[in-house]
Amino acid sequence: MRDTVIVLEVSPRDGLQNESVVVSTDDKLGLIQRALDAGCKRVEVTSFVHPKRVPQMADAEAVCASLPQRGDVSYSGLVLNRRGFDRARATGRLQEVAMVVSASDTFGARNQGQSIDEGVAVGQEVIEEARRAGFFSSVTLAVAFGCPFEGDVPLDRLVAMAAKLAEAGPDEIALADTIGVGVPSQVLAGFGALREVLDPKIRLRAHFHNTRNTGIANAFAALQVGVETLDASIGGIGGCPFAPKATGNIATEDLVYMLDRMSVRHGVELDRLVDAAHWLEGVLVKPVPSMVARAGGFPVR
Repeated sequence: MRDTVIVLEVSPRDGLQNESVVVSTDDKLGLIQRALDAGCKRVEVTSFVHPKRVPQMADAEAVCASLPQRGDVSYSGLVLNRRGFDRARATGRLQEVAMVVSASDTFGARNQGQSIDEGVAVGQEVIEEARRAGFFSSVTLAVAFGCPFEGDVPLDRLVAMAAKLAEAGPDEIALADTIGVGVPSQVLAGFGALREVLDPKIRLRAHFHNTRNTGIANAFAALQVGVETLDASIGGIGGCPFAPKATGNIATEDLVYMLDRMSVRHGVELDRLVDAAHWLEGVLVKPVPSMVARAGGFPVR
C-alpha cells in the first residue's frame, strides 16, 4: 500500500469535454485556478482535438495562453496524433503531453480513426517527439478494462501494448477505465502485470470512471499495487463523447476524503475541492455527482 500519491486533476479536460453547456474560457481558467488553490500540482488543462469532434475543447490555445505559470505546477495537454502534439508544443505553456491509444480496434476507430496497431505506432512517434522536445510524456491505454463495443479486453493485449509503447521511452503509462466497467481484481491484475514487464523508472497512473459505482474501490486497489498517480475530476464530472452512456470520473473530493481518512499523503485540501465543486454546479447549471460535495467531510465541522 502506498502512503503517498499524486492526484492529477482532469476536470478542465476530461471533466468538461462531455458537458452540453459550453463553458467559457474564463470559467475553464477559473476551474484550473480553483484546482491550484486546492493544492493540485498536476492538472490536465485541455485537449488538442478537432473542434468539430469535441466543441468544448475548441479554445485549447486560448486556455493555454492564460495559464498561470508556476514552478511548482505541471500542466498537461491531451493529444491523439502528431497534429495535436504540434499544437500543444506551439503553445509554449505546457510541461506534459499526454497521448491516448485505444486498447480496442472498434473503439479506436470511432474515437481516433485508428486501429490498435496504428494507435501504438502514432503513440510511439508522439512519445519520441515529446521526449526530444523536453516534455514529460505520458501515454494512456483507453478502455483498458472493457470496451463498449467489443467487451472484455484481454490482459495480454494490455501488456503487449504497454511493452511496445515503452520502447519509445515514455515517462508514464496509464490504464484507463474509460466506460467505468472495471473492478478491483482487474486493477490489481492489470497494473501488477505492467509492473512485471516495464522498466521501474516508468511511472504508473490510473484513470477511473464511476459509471457503475466501482471507481473509488478501483482507486483503492491501485494504491495497493503501487500506482503513483490517480486521476480525478472536481465534482465527479466527465465522460467520453464517443462512449455510449458515458458518465463521470471519480470525484477528486471523494478520492481525497478516502485518502485523508487512510492517512495517505497527497497535498490537496478537501474543503477547497468541495467549494470548487459547488462553484462548478453554478457554471454547469446542474448538480455534480460527487458524494462528498453533497455530504461534506468528517468529522463534521
